Amino acid sequence: MWERFTYYGMRSVLILFLVGAASSGGLGFDDQTASSIYGLYICATYIFALLGGWIADRLIGPQRAVIAGSVLIFAGNTLLTLGQTGLFFTGLLVIVLGVGLLKPNISAMVAQLYPEGGSRRDAGFSIFYMGISVGAVLGSFLVPLCAARYGWRAGFGLPAIGMILGLGYFLLTRSRLAEPDIPVRVSARAWLPVIVFLLAVAGVAGLAATGRFKIEPAALSAAASWLLGLLAGGYFLYLLVFAGLAPDERKRVWVMMVLFVAYAAFYAGFEQGGASMNLFAERYTDRHLLGWSFPAGILQGATALYTILLAPVFAALWIALGRRGKDLSPPTKFATGLGLLSLGTLVMVVASQWVVSGHQVSPAWLLSTYLLQECGDLCLSPVGLSSMTKLAPPRYVSQVMGVWFLALALGNNLAGQLSRQYDAANLLSLPALFLKIFWWTAGAAILMYCLSPRLERLIKGPGQIPAP
Repeated sequence: MWERFTYYGMRSVLILFLVGAASSGGLGFDDQTASSIYGLYICATYIFALLGGWIADRLIGPQRAVIAGSVLIFAGNTLLTLGQTGLFFTGLLVIVLGVGLLKPNISAMVAQLYPEGGSRRDAGFSIFYMGISVGAVLGSFLVPLCAARYGWRAGFGLPAIGMILGLGYFLLTRSRLAEPDIPVRVSARAWLPVIVFLLAVAGVAGLAATGRFKIEPAALSAAASWLLGLLAGGYFLYLLVFAGLAPDERKRVWVMMVLFVAYAAFYAGFEQGGASMNLFAERYTDRHLLGWSFPAGILQGATALYTILLAPVFAALWIALGRRGKDLSPPTKFATGLGLLSLGTLVMVVASQWVVSGHQVSPAWLLSTYLLQECGDLCLSPVGLSSMTKLAPPRYVSQVMGVWFLALALGNNLAGQLSRQYDAANLLSLPALFLKIFWWTAGAAILMYCLSPRLERLIKGPGQIPAP
């Protein structure tokens, strides 16, 4: 909960801080550069999940990885409050390293609580996801309010306090969790890949901070998308060819690949909430309520609030369908989620047409879009987490969870690239952007519906694991 408080708090204000005028404490970047940086940051918080899963599997175990990640997230948020541009970007880098350690491993620990799998694990992940959303609501509301009232530095400092609270609670209660015995390898040779990686990251960060190496956010964003796609494809190829899997396990790897692509496509549209839609809220939405002009970032909290209200409904729905033997397959749930996302984006196409005609619009447009999109997300995120833990070969669960978060990384980075197509000087680019995302997600939904029967047969197969 508290880790998501820090993440969604940053998500609600980051692009607004990047485009904010220097006179008001912002960095004064143009929209295209800010969108690229936003996408790269959100993307990077998931890129390092693969490394975090590997470290937990091979070196320290998931609980120690969560503790180390929490410490790094706290340190990174503390650096953001110091006010210097170089330290700000260093702080973002430290945060993404921390999230990479925490995110896949805490999900793997949730999976260990439901060893029997089935619809009960889906419901368990929905409850877990609701807890995440409590932090998201608090972060999305409190951080923008704090930043608006006390300045950007105070807004960035609030999540550091939350992360310390989360770490303290985890340390007090982790004895209740079941963790398998994992050998801790402390030899220098075992740690060598991690040390080399960290030295490389530190070297690039140092060169960038001193101006010896200039980073072009747009070019880096495009390169990152290709790299992520190749990295995920390479890992799935390793599982298929070199991991020594049984035939049924290899069939499920194909299903994981399709779900990976669908999840990335979903988040390329969904993450517009923190990018182009956040700018839409700031510039084109009437934010006056009873004489109070509320910060644009607060609207980001609606998504998490919808999750809290609707997650129990979706959890109960999956259980009810499971008891009757009518539970939808994961591909069908994914197709439904993509369809709902496309409908939500269609709402924004209409809203942006009103903006083009010279009007400010009601927040109800954004709130309606977020409602449809979050219903779609509830068909994907908890079900996707649960499905990957079931489909993954048991000895590769943490690594597969890391790869799963690469789908989020790829989707978030693509979201930044899409958001760059919005040009504030050309309002017609706004409905064009939302219309493009609508066709993207609608086409993906139709394709997933067509593939669902075949994928369901691969999931069940002769080896018969419980259908997720």
